[in-house]
Amino acid sequence: MIRIASSARMVLAVSLLAAFAFVLIGPLLNLALWSVAERWYTPFKLPVTYGTRYWEQVFRPTGDAMASLGTSVWIAVLTVVFALALSIPAGYALARLKLPMRALFMLMFLLPQAFPSVAIYINVARIFYQIGINGTVFAVVLVHAAHGLVFSVWIAAAAFAAVDRDLELAARNMGASPLRTFFTVTLPLAAPGIIASGIFVFLESLDEFTGTFFVGVPQVTTLPLLLYNAAMGGNYQVASITALILLVPSVLFMLFIERFLRADVLAKVGA
Repeated sequence: MIRIASSARMVLAVSLLAAFAFVLIGPLLNLALWSVAERWYTPFKLPVTYGTRYWEQVFRPTGDAMASLGTSVWIAVLTVVFALALSIPAGYALARLKLPMRALFMLMFLLPQAFPSVAIYINVARIFYQIGINGTVFAVVLVHAAHGLVFSVWIAAAAFAAVDRDLELAARNMGASPLRTFFTVTLPLAAPGIIASGIFVFLESLDEFTGTFFVGVPQVTTLPLLLYNAAMGGNYQVASITALILLVPSVLFMLFIERFLRADVLAKVGA
């Protein structure tokens, strides 16, 4: 009886693991199949014809995909620069200075996540139309940066809080000014966390759809917008290839986070 019960538990565990793997990997396999399916229709369970014609179409220099990818990367880079320019001083102040109502300031950076994004972006688009910047890269960068600050400020504050204060005091005792101490001691030690926050903001911008749709269309077309248009037009091959392209930076980001963003840094978030 004990052996039967043990075998039953093992079968149950394997079944649950297989179900979890199917839920996790199944959509990715479906994307991979659609990306090489030149003909696929019912009642066939698998593509009728395989090929790379749609890959060639996506990566064609004169195609919309490469132009949209370039626009997405350019917007993401500008978003990172803008977000880090604000989050580095803000994170240092929140981690090192005894600010009144510090918890309230930290909470304010989470407010953009507390409301439905569609309602916020509709009002943002209305304001941008009134001041004449809707449909520009600048407007899209502002929206992406406002969303990215939610993460970059918290991660930057955690990175600065993880820096040993004794190292800063040692530099000051050796005659370094506060500014020199910051650039030679504090900032290099906090750099892995700040770089991780920058990559996080980059990927958030690269994948952002809703804000770009409301403040950028039709003048600004990014890769997620191209994916949406392809899917709505029934071109599932192009949509799948675009989704796989967007997946690559996310995987690289997770590998970077595992390598550089240590548990002791994450433990400082909100501390």
